[in-house]
Amino acid sequence: MTAELVRGQNHPLSQARLEIRISAGTPIVAAAALSDENGRIHGVEWVAHPGAPTQPGLEVSRQAAADHRLAVDLDAMPETVHRVGVLLALPTGGAGPVRFGSVAAPFVAVTGLDGAEIASYTIHGLDAESAVVALELYRRQGAWKVRAVGQGYAGGLAELLADQGLAQAGQLAGAVDEAVSRGLARSVQAPPPRTAEGDRSRQAAAPALGPDQGATAPQPGTAPQPGTAPQPGTAPQPGTAPQPGPVPPVSPYGGQTSGGPGQTAPQPPSCPGATPDPSAVTQPSASTSAPTAGGPVDYSHPRRQNAAPPPPPPTAPPAAPGQPARPVAGDATGWSMEERLYNQVWGMFEDLARTTAAYRSAVDFAESRMDKELEQVLSDPRSRIGGQGDAAREAARARYAQLVEQAREALDRDLVQLQAEADVVEPALPPAYARWDNPVWHAYRVPMEIPMALRLGDLHLPEAERIRIPMLVRLPLERGLWIDSGRTVSSDGSFADAHSLGRLALETAVAHTARLLAVYPAGEFTVHVIDPAGSGAQPLAPLVQTGVLAAPPALGAAGVTDVLTRLTQRVDLVQMAVRGGAADALPPGFDTAQQLLIVNDFPHGFDDRAVNQLRYLADEGPAFGVHLMMVADREESSAYGPLLDPLWRSLLRLTPVADDHLADPWVGHAWTYEPSLVPPGSQVLHQVLTQVAAARTKFA
Repeated sequence: MTAELVRGQNHPLSQARLEIRISAGTPIVAAAALSDENGRIHGVEWVAHPGAPTQPGLEVSRQAAADHRLAVDLDAMPETVHRVGVLLALPTGGAGPVRFGSVAAPFVAVTGLDGAEIASYTIHGLDAESAVVALELYRRQGAWKVRAVGQGYAGGLAELLADQGLAQAGQLAGAVDEAVSRGLARSVQAPPPRTAEGDRSRQAAAPALGPDQGATAPQPGTAPQPGTAPQPGTAPQPGTAPQPGPVPPVSPYGGQTSGGPGQTAPQPPSCPGATPDPSAVTQPSASTSAPTAGGPVDYSHPRRQNAAPPPPPPTAPPAAPGQPARPVAGDATGWSMEERLYNQVWGMFEDLARTTAAYRSAVDFAESRMDKELEQVLSDPRSRIGGQGDAAREAARARYAQLVEQAREALDRDLVQLQAEADVVEPALPPAYARWDNPVWHAYRVPMEIPMALRLGDLHLPEAERIRIPMLVRLPLERGLWIDSGRTVSSDGSFADAHSLGRLALETAVAHTARLLAVYPAGEFTVHVIDPAGSGAQPLAPLVQTGVLAAPPALGAAGVTDVLTRLTQRVDLVQMAVRGGAADALPPGFDTAQQLLIVNDFPHGFDDRAVNQLRYLADEGPAFGVHLMMVADREESSAYGPLLDPLWRSLLRLTPVADDHLADPWVGHAWTYEPSLVPPGSQVLHQVLTQVAAARTKFA
């Protein structure tokens, strides 16, 4: 369970390889400083910052962003290092806030590589400070601990570093500001001119969906290389692609967060979307390497080569001269193949988002340029009519068509490479990341460990209909799921009536639940179902018949009350134990497994007390092992008025049909989400659930 620290409190660290996750309501700079036993920094090489993001045992973000993930390996720390300080600062010289008192309280969490939080700290009480020491990892008698510090400095990063004994504090603070301002903050640029055989150079990023998460969304980040925006007063040259302006940094696929692709909009998929967590939605970071025109795709993910995890070994022969590099499954860095594939999927999400953004920007530029040229023709009385005006208008349209054609050619080249990569990545995915029609499910065995993430569907853009990016959300779930059974028009134009859509929504919920049961070890995931009217008997049959439910679906108002009361009492009990520091004092026989509650036909059978209990589970449950999956039509609960608005906003909305309701806050794309459904006539769901039930019986 997570230790929620207050200022000055410490907590032991049992792991050496850690992540520091930082979330703020505005773009901030994250850095880390190494110091001796007296807390003194001996030189600029002891500080990891956007201009020098890696130091022994450390890697920090290369840009200012609302969300960060810092990699820490305590075993790699030199013997002279006794403290690691996590530093946060507001960027200077921009239009953003200049003091932490005007923004939301920053949240910092120490997690393991599996994403499980070890300790967290919300930095309250800041006012005029523009830099703060958030946490401190320190060595004491051969063991490492974390301490919540929260020491702020109104004089910014320079004052903070000077207070820790760094002689070059001013120069280093200036170098950090320069590194952020000269383009390390995320921006999108159209692809540079390329030769016929040239292609994009990948700029991959560590995840922030998650399609969770969410859209953080998104994470939840390439084909076109980030570069500098055009200087004021300069006009684009004829025949060149436009230079779009900076794109707002990602907030979290918790957002749709939940990880990677797939973390949603408003939060990305914890995913690649939203968050999604794809979820996802963790945040993409921009590369420091300059774009190379005409070069082949670099599938080695250069921005991850200096990360804490080791780079993957080469697994494919080099491409022939003049040919694009061959894509390889798992070519991102990571401690395991699972993590490499997760990072690679997130890189693909970024690639598609960035190259599409460049294409759309180029088309917008071509349109605005044509409009301006036509306006100039019309504003001159001498060229409004006659052959001269017609020729000018025709020339403007020809230049527009030329620019759009050039942009489309660049996009198509990038899409060919992305499709080639998707073709090799999809068959290599483990069950947690794979579609139901992937042959990997035929060799399914109940796992011994919880995976990093879970696939909740696919994401794609209209410019690339054939390319599907898995929407991955991190586990355990940080947000509940809402399978929308409301009347809707799907993205393919088909309309589903209320009855068939409600049935399809519950079938989608069963498919997601089966996937969750399949990826958890035996006995570590328990499912409860509330079906007050009994209308979901047929879609719920796979769960009931295989015996994977904790109990038969609860019926009627009495069943609703019983299940909700037991789960809210469970959350209260675990919450009190954790906050009281007595997590080991839970009653004997207490079920420590993650709990999932499926609610069908809401609000049928729910009174005001049950609605309040449901809101409580949505808000407090995920932090204490109780997760919510609602199958509901929001309009049917409109009688409650705005009372339920916080409930809907707290859940990750998914649809049973393809729909473009997910958006990433990085470049603002509306991603089309497609649920992960079992192919018609397939027995894979029954086979997997049967194995889960058998393993649970053996485990018990």
